Amino acid sequence: MGTSYAGEAKPDQDVRVWMDGCYDMVHFGHANACRQAKQMGGYLVVGVHSDEEITKHKGPPVFNEQERYKMVRAIKWVDQVVENAPYVTTLETLEEYNCAFCVHGDDITVTADGVDTYHIVKTAGRYRECKRTQGISTTDLVGRMLLVTKSHHEPDDILPDRENTRRMSLCKESVSPWTGASQFLATTNKIIQFSNGREPKATDKIVYTAGAFDLFHVGHVDFLEKAKSYGDYLIVGLHSDKVVNRYKGSNHPIMNIHERVLSVLACRYVDEVVIGAPYSVTMELMNHFRVSIVIHGQTPCDPDVDGRDPYEVPKGLGKFQQIDSGNSLTTQDIITRIIDNRLTYEKRNKKKEAKEAAAYDAFQKLKNENRHESAAVNIEQD
Repeated sequence: MGTSYAGEAKPDQDVRVWMDGCYDMVHFGHANACRQAKQMGGYLVVGVHSDEEITKHKGPPVFNEQERYKMVRAIKWVDQVVENAPYVTTLETLEEYNCAFCVHGDDITVTADGVDTYHIVKTAGRYRECKRTQGISTTDLVGRMLLVTKSHHEPDDILPDRENTRRMSLCKESVSPWTGASQFLATTNKIIQFSNGREPKATDKIVYTAGAFDLFHVGHVDFLEKAKSYGDYLIVGLHSDKVVNRYKGSNHPIMNIHERVLSVLACRYVDEVVIGAPYSVTMELMNHFRVSIVIHGQTPCDPDVDGRDPYEVPKGLGKFQQIDSGNSLTTQDIITRIIDNRLTYEKRNKKKEAKEAAAYDAFQKLKNENRHESAAVNIEQD
């Protein structure tokens, strides 16, 4: 607890920080908010809302509460998760968990009645903001998945509204003033911020696993937790977008290589990521990283382009292990959830955008009124 990471200033270890949210379809934007909140103190407590509360105020979540609790616990900057956290953050909640203040991104979240969920802690001066990660949002990811829907998913006569899904996933002029989609721009600094900067010790047993890890989800978390148990240092190889598309087809991957790198790096069980790892685990890779064991899950594995088994080398060395994580959830299962509930999610996102737009208009009006009052006071003083 309280570990400092590469490129970050050492936080005040005595300050406990509160952060809360829905954390539906947890992505690297959520993780980055946790990273920033962690920098403001020494211990980060994250409250996660229940399915009932989210359905009441926003609409049904994609993931159930148990899945969301586990995903947030897997973020390496999170020290404690509070289940069934209240939707409106109260001073009583901060006191109960001994937190000095609450942190949230620089957007506004509102209740079913359009009330700012942080108005109480803001009024009390116990609120701080962190920067949203541009280019990623749950709404955007839902839109990307809906665009994957083609005739091989469902009959053409019930395809989604292409214009609406295009707007959700691609348009930079979204109705929402805060969470509209924008292009994610990868930087080396962001990778450094997400990296733990720890080199393996000479005595460490190094575990290697590889895959797409697209739409990083609770099934991946369970798999990586178990993979890490086979050694001391876990390296994850991420296949390039081109390679993933070759063996998954359609519009895969949903998230590009840069997004997938940050998603995996944010997981507490991962020590290092190989960007654009070869599909076949080579002898050069085994020797370079001093790999002790190569782990693969229960999903079928396609042969390489030359027809060979991609795990031929580690199998020949007696360094290959296939494991069962106990969680059968796949990226395709998530896409299917979205497709099966397409109309519900489209309705939910439209409702969310309308509430945010109204809140933003009220925010702008109040800011303009305060500016005019300030100007009037200055005139009087002159």
